[in-house]
Amino acid sequence: MGAGHGHRLHFHGHSPVHRAPAHLKVLALLGFMLVVVATPRQAYAVFALEAAVLLGVVALSRVPLRYLLPRMVVELPFVVFAVLMPFIAHGPRTEVLGVSVSEPGLVAGVALLVKGTIGVLASLTLAATTEPQDLLRGLQRLRAPDLVVQIMGFMVRYLDVVTAELGRMMTALRSRGCDPRSPRHWPVLARSLGALFIRSYERGERVHLAMLARGYDGRLPQADGS
Repeated sequence: MGAGHGHRLHFHGHSPVHRAPAHLKVLALLGFMLVVVATPRQAYAVFALEAAVLLGVVALSRVPLRYLLPRMVVELPFVVFAVLMPFIAHGPRTEVLGVSVSEPGLVAGVALLVKGTIGVLASLTLAATTEPQDLLRGLQRLRAPDLVVQIMGFMVRYLDVVTAELGRMMTALRSRGCDPRSPRHWPVLARSLGALFIRSYERGERVHLAMLARGYDGRLPQADGS
């Protein structure tokens, strides 16, 4: 099972990383991230080695950094939290650029920022070099729970549908003089997002009923018809 078209995160290419089996790439990502998470906070040389390995994989994949870096905006909440940690944490104090900060908070913030950046870049590299349907087949080959794979498959299928519907709603709001960025119009935006949620939920119910009418028994047919 899988989406019928490539996802916006995927970067078309024919590199060795693109051609590698999806289940092996998933296992490699999980193993790599376990090593990154287990790295001690102040092992900066190890962090540098992990980053070098990841950048080597990115270079081997021939996915441009200018393609990956803008998509790392998803890391922004982690960046904000990492920046705040030296100011809200307790413990011995030290000065950085004339500002007094918590030394344990500074170490923890730097470690969080480094680990988060490596994790996001590694995940984006996997997404950029693996078609969604290949990733789903890889998860099936790894014996991931079938229901989880189905949920991920429908998420890939309908994410663009919901995003396009949200874009149309924003266009309609702006044509009526509503600025979604203005706090004065946030109540209208909240009601619109609520309506979008209800529409998406109802669409999901209709899809499920249509699947049941076609003999759905908890498993979806495979791409090869099995």
